[in-house]
Amino acid sequence: MLTLVFSSLGRRIARHPRLTVLVWVVLTAVGFALALFGVQGEGLFDRVTTGAPSVPGSPSARADEILAENDDSGPEVTLLVRGVDPADTAVADAMTDVNAGLVAIEGVETVINPYVLPGGVEDEAARPLVAENGDGFLTVVTLRTDLEPERSDAVTARVIQDFEAVPSELATAAPDAAGDATGLVASNGLIIDAITTQVQEDLTTGEKVALPVALLIMVLVFGGFLAAAMPMAGAIASIGSGLGALFGLTYLLDVDASVVNVVTVLGLGLSIDYGLLVVSRFREELHRLIDAGDDPALRRRRGDGVAHEALVRTMATAGRTVAFSALTVAISIGGLMVFRPDILRSVGAGGLAVVLIAVATALTLVPALLAFTGRRLARPGLLGRIPGLRRVLERTADVQSDEGVFSRLAGRVQRHPLWVLIGTVVVLVVLALPVLGIHVRNSGIELLPASSPQREFVDELAAQYPSSAGPQVLAVVEGGVEDAQAWADEVEGVDGVARVDPAAALDGYAVVGIHVEGGDAGSPEAVSVVRDVRALDAGTEVWVTGQAAGQVDFLDALGERVWWAVGIVVGATMILLFLMTGSVVIPVKALLTNVLSLAASLGVLVWVFQDGHLEGLLGFSSVGGIETYVVALVVAFAFGLAMDYEVFLLARVKELYDAGHPNDEAVRLGLQRSGRIITSAAAIIVVVFTGFVFGELLVIKEVGFALAVAVLIDATIVRLLLVPATMTLLGRFNWWAPGPLGRVQRRLSLSH
Repeated sequence: MLTLVFSSLGRRIARHPRLTVLVWVVLTAVGFALALFGVQGEGLFDRVTTGAPSVPGSPSARADEILAENDDSGPEVTLLVRGVDPADTAVADAMTDVNAGLVAIEGVETVINPYVLPGGVEDEAARPLVAENGDGFLTVVTLRTDLEPERSDAVTARVIQDFEAVPSELATAAPDAAGDATGLVASNGLIIDAITTQVQEDLTTGEKVALPVALLIMVLVFGGFLAAAMPMAGAIASIGSGLGALFGLTYLLDVDASVVNVVTVLGLGLSIDYGLLVVSRFREELHRLIDAGDDPALRRRRGDGVAHEALVRTMATAGRTVAFSALTVAISIGGLMVFRPDILRSVGAGGLAVVLIAVATALTLVPALLAFTGRRLARPGLLGRIPGLRRVLERTADVQSDEGVFSRLAGRVQRHPLWVLIGTVVVLVVLALPVLGIHVRNSGIELLPASSPQREFVDELAAQYPSSAGPQVLAVVEGGVEDAQAWADEVEGVDGVARVDPAAALDGYAVVGIHVEGGDAGSPEAVSVVRDVRALDAGTEVWVTGQAAGQVDFLDALGERVWWAVGIVVGATMILLFLMTGSVVIPVKALLTNVLSLAASLGVLVWVFQDGHLEGLLGFSSVGGIETYVVALVVAFAFGLAMDYEVFLLARVKELYDAGHPNDEAVRLGLQRSGRIITSAAAIIVVVFTGFVFGELLVIKEVGFALAVAVLIDATIVRLLLVPATMTLLGRFNWWAPGPLGRVQRRLSLSH
């Protein structure tokens, strides 16, 4: 039944390739147009959100809502001046003129710096505004709260323009005291712009690195540019259509800026993977038909009958495999939608959309392009006619031989399967050990590279203006200040608390600022403080927020529904693999090997990014932990990709086993026929993910690196060694299923 569906799809595409290509050209163009220009000038990157992940309805989210509802202050813009002696009278005189100009800007509410205070730099109130090393000062401009958004943006831009001119004005007015003056300007808007701009730059960087290298690998795999260009065309269509789908999702969900890169790189990798499998199988079927001799019935068909028949057979085999593979990936990523955090729901929805687009291009656009090329893919391309390259391409592009590198590797594994099993498990367990010490955190400005002006501003502020830093933990207490202060006195006795600010009234509530020892808002110590503070009995409602509180709520939200997600993904994957193979043993084995592979990749991620190894090589500064949602994303994506390659391999082994080959021979030949595709696809997707490691945003680096490592481990240690070893040891038991289940599977006709 299922085979007939894909065969029929292949025939339809073979008859109407131009229409299929035209539809995808339109969809791709519309997708890119929506992402870049959007609706009414508001494109995708104008609609994405930034900031720490939040959990709707959590205590930290409720505290943030109360604070936002009662915040009557306007937007702020801050200037940090360095290389200046703040006590110099010439500097004070110059800043008097600067302050007058800032106050004169319509829409500015207040201007605060040491020079507006009665005692100037010597005033006690000026201490938080003067650098501890005496080498600079701060100026804070607050805008009026009644400004319309467009007017507020215009006023902010004018203030920033004036701020940027201050260092040169000081250097001119006081060359001895401010000759080396420099300035850093910061605001919430500038931080958001910095993150979204970095996301765009990283996306461009990743594609510039990934696409050319991926094309080169496919040229080696296929022996020419023509065949290699087809999966690449599918990838470009997936990127364009995927960005358009993400734009549409921004009207339904809050889509974080980093989601754009994560989902785009997934769509890029999967579309190339699936296109690679389809094109490779088409060339194999084409060679098989040509070698068997042209059937007169085929020649009588309109156009290239042999190519059309090869396309129908390709869709009935590789098309079915691609559909099964995409289903397993979609289920794995769709499982993220079970969780409460917005960022996981948006990644799940976006990932699901992009997976569907990737499989759609592989099952429609790529076959349509194959229908156009016909028999030409059976002949060597221009590169294959170059004497020096011909022998290389004969090996890398071979789709006909049953003997080769992978069959010989499988033969060696099958001679010592138990030792290979023990060795690979030991290696994977050793790689996984660092995950036992994992610490997750929600980072903010630390996600930006150290060279970013906004990151530099925050680092300088923490180093030279510690007294101006706000509390790491905030508690919103329902009721009056007196009751809140009595509770705050108890908080001072909590381990890890450095000091507690006096309770401040807030329209029916009171706010208590809690400073953590060490000053790291996302450290394990801060997390411990949050849990201990929440455990205190205040006699009324208390909502605790801050970076550590957000981390605690995020992890608690994951814990609430993790078993629902695991149950859905594991159950659906088991059913799909059973329907494909007719075995209840293979799905269990696949799940166990994938768990080992996942643990190993997470262990490497912790060793590199949390423990700080390879900082110089990869260009990042460790924040002492892994981003909370990165762990969830890596588990979902890596599991899906692992099942992707599992389906590629099992489809071939099952096909051979059903054709009458003994188990061990089916495993050996199946690895030979699929190994080239698996390793090539893995090499391409590793390149794609590695391309995003060259970006600057830390969360994108972590995701790209972790997924590249996960695919590398899975496609080598697991797929080429562990799986053949276990399938050899299990023998005919691989294909066992209880009688009633086997009859159901056979009745559904889900085999090739």
